[in-house]
Formats: sequence, structure tokens, C-alpha cells
Amino acid sequence: MLNRASAIAAKISSQEEVLIVTHIDADGITSGAIAHLSLERRGIENKLKFVKQLDEAEIEKIKDENVFVWFTDLGSGQLEFLDGIEFVITDHHVPQHPHPMQLNPHDFGYDGTVELSGSGATYLVSKFLIRGKNLLDYVNGGCLLPLAIVGAVGDLQDSRWGKLQGINREIAEEGRMGGNIDIVRDLRFFGKQTRPVAKMLEYNSDPFIPGLTGNEKGVLEFLTSLEIEPWMRWIDLSMEERKRIVSAIVNLAMEYRLPYTSILRIVGESYILLNEPEGTEKRDAMEFSTLLNATARYNNADVGLGVCLGDEGAYRRARTLLQNHRRNLSNGIRFVDENGIEEMKYLKFFHAGSNIPDTIVGIVAGMCFHKGNKEKPIVAFAESDKGIKVSARATYRLVERGIHLAKALRRAAESVGGAGGGHSVAAGATIPEGKEEEFLKILDEIIGKQLQKQ
Repeated sequence: MLNRASAIAAKISSQEEVLIVTHIDADGITSGAIAHLSLERRGIENKLKFVKQLDEAEIEKIKDENVFVWFTDLGSGQLEFLDGIEFVITDHHVPQHPHPMQLNPHDFGYDGTVELSGSGATYLVSKFLIRGKNLLDYVNGGCLLPLAIVGAVGDLQDSRWGKLQGINREIAEEGRMGGNIDIVRDLRFFGKQTRPVAKMLEYNSDPFIPGLTGNEKGVLEFLTSLEIEPWMRWIDLSMEERKRIVSAIVNLAMEYRLPYTSILRIVGESYILLNEPEGTEKRDAMEFSTLLNATARYNNADVGLGVCLGDEGAYRRARTLLQNHRRNLSNGIRFVDENGIEEMKYLKFFHAGSNIPDTIVGIVAGMCFHKGNKEKPIVAFAESDKGIKVSARATYRLVERGIHLAKALRRAAESVGGAGGGHSVAAGATIPEGKEEEFLKILDEIIGKQLQKQ
């Protein structure tokens, strides 16, 4: 794999100008930032383009640029359409086929869902691209290695086992040894740096804790019984107070007989970016990634890029967008609560129409997974400017039973004139408007066959 990374870096090094094309999520933004910073250090002129989806129309626009392209966090699923473009790819989504200028973990026996992210693959190439320079040094406020960790965490690559594994793990250990990252065992809920403990517990949904998740009154009673001040931040609590809360949460999970895999995710590793201010979203990789998602999902990925490069103005703007993001997620969850989730034989679904932005409907689907039959993956639809956006989420327990959402969505979408891809546990597609019912029927059959085959 490192030989491939070296070959790709050599190809990039021979260019005078590079167009970076990347995805609009945390992994995509960090991938693009790593590519941009490494090219800047190499002295190669570059510009960055964010895309929501790399479809044929978008590829035609890229061809018109008539420039060498570095695809980051996308491209592997669209190889058949890239004829006429001189390119390299650093991606982790299931590829259509191997390619000599593609660095993708799947081509080397690794799982791109949990063992290497798009930003991680981009980082590996960057190590060869700027060999001899210290990738742990801050340049223009941006540090390459921590960004790779933020991207991996943003892609939920640490969620299955509560810690990063595979090549992600090697990158994290490299950062720890370099003094840029601290790896600590802690509660894995979002908001430890910035939220009051009460809100951190109330808004946590992975795993869903009965009596706490979405239950403000239940959370306040829970904390009062433990003699914990609910409006303090997690980082301000004593170690004894933290242990008291964690122990009570685990006992509650066991009382409600949550799956063992869910209990495992309550406590695990957190990745602290030691060069960022404590008490800010940038200090914790999980919160940093959510901050980036809040920019990218609302057509402000350039703001997220600015945050990665250390632009304080961009950071202030991103925090405002984060407030809006949280509000939209709450409204999305409320929409699902009011309209319900429908079930088929092997899946469950809801159609948001124009009520939930297509850029966050997948996040809402994941947060609402527990609201329906937990033995079925959830599929969500939303209107987009290119048709109907489809987002699907499963659990690793369902993946172990045979479900592979990327393969299922790709086949079902292509059957109705659309396109799809992603990972085993999370995938997306775009299909023509009016084809939802036909798509669901085909998808339900495919998922049923995956389960039966296993």
C-alpha cells in the first residue's frame, strides 16, 4: 500500500497545477485540507472544488477544467466515468475496480468503513509528497496528521469498537508519539468540551440510552440522584464525578438489556488535539468533525476549510453554522416523530420531501434508527436539486448478519436509473423523482437476499 502511495505522490509531484476535488463532509473537508496544505508545502499551484456528488454532469464540468485532478474522499465509485481526465484518487469508499493511481484500502485487504478514511488515505500520500518535511509541524495553522484523525472520527470509523483500528490506529499512534494527539479512555458522547453535562446526555443517540436520550426531565433526575451539577461541562467535572456518571449509565444500559456492542460504545477512546484550545470544538476530534459537517452540509465547505487552516474568522462563522445545524437536526427528528417510520419486510423508511435538507437527511436517519425496528436498516428520502436523495443506515450487528448497504443501494439505484454507493453500514444514492416505491421494493428484496445468504 505504501508503494502505491509513493507512486501517486510521484505522479502529483510532476504536476505544475492540481485541482483538488473533494466531498462535502468532515472527511472530505479534512481530505481536501491535507491535499491543499501538502501541495502548498511542495510549491505546487492548486485550487479546491467541493462537490455534493460526483455524478456524470459534475465530471463533465471537471473535464472542462482541463487540469490534473486529485480526487479525495470520492472517485473510487465513479472510475468508469473518468476517461479523459488525468487523475489520482485517495478514497475509502467501495471501488468499482482497482486502478494504479488509486489509493483505496479495499484494494489492499482493508475495510474502508473502519480501518482507513479518505483523509487517512490522503495523509499517506502527503507523507511521500512532502518527504523530508515534518508533517506534525503547523503550517498556516493547519496540521496534517490531526486532520486525518478528525476526518476518520467524522466518518464514524471509531464507532464500531469505540476506538480507531487498522491504519487509522497507526496514524493516531504516530500523532500521539509526536505530541500532537492525546488518546484518552473516556465517555464517548458528543459535547464533552462544550456542552453542559445535562445536554450532552439528553442529545446523545449512539447508543440510545432509555430514560436519558431525548428526555430532559429524565436526565435532570438522573444527575440529581448522582449529586452532579447538570450545567457544568464534562471537562470541568472531577474524575470521581465522571466515573460516577459512567458507572450509572452502564448499569442503566445493562438494566435495559442493550446489546453488548452498544454498551461497548459508551466508553472508549477520545482523541484530543493538544495544539487546540481546551473548551473549544477544535480540541476534541468528535466535536471538530461535527463543526466541519455543520459548514459543509449548508454549502459553506470553504468555511470548514478555513477552520482546518486556522482561520479564526472562519471558526467564528462555523460556530454560528453549528448552532443552525443543531436546530435543523432537532427539527428533522421532530418531523420523523410526527410523521412516523414505515416498515417493509426487511427495511424501514421515511420520506422527508423538502422538510429535511438532503445534506443532513442521512444524519437524521442515523439519529432516528432506534425509533423503529432495530433489526432493520433505515432508509430516508429527501428532495434534492438532482432528484431524490437516498440515505441508508444500519448497525454493525446487521452488517455481521450479512447486510451491505453500499452494494444494495448501488444495485437498487441503478435498477431505477440512479446511482449509489458508500459503505456496508452507511450508504447513499440519488434516484429519479417518482421512483421511490419501485426503488424500495427492489432494495427490500436485495437486503432480504443478503440476510438469507449469510
